[in-house]
Amino acid sequence: VQLQASGGGLAQAGGSLRLSCRASGYIVVIHSMTWYRQAPGKQRELVATINSAGSTDYSDSVKGRFTISGDNAEQAVYLQMNNLKPEDTAEYYCNIHYFDGTAAVTWGQGTLVTVSS
Repeated sequence: VQLQASGGGLAQAGGSLRLSCRASGYIVVIHSMTWYRQAPGKQRELVATINSAGSTDYSDSVKGRFTISGDNAEQAVYLQMNNLKPEDTAEYYCNIHYFDGTAAVTWGQGTLVTVSS
């Protein structure tokens, strides 16, 4: 299974971006899909996660501004980012926990989000 993330780019503070992450390969069931980010010089942090039941959770820093959604049929997860702030600047990574005969985890490549003030 591979993940392909896209949608990063340059935005002004207050602007919006939408990230996409699609999984390719054999998946029996998706347990959860998660967005992480890592800013320069900082540790990777969880941004938002969605499980197979559609339940979501967010870091406090993005609550009310970011929305995660998933499409199990498309094996995709999205992150709508509104009211962006310069501190949202980071490499964003998607992650999937799934079952393909065994429990597995896969990471996608990062997509860079840069927010200018």
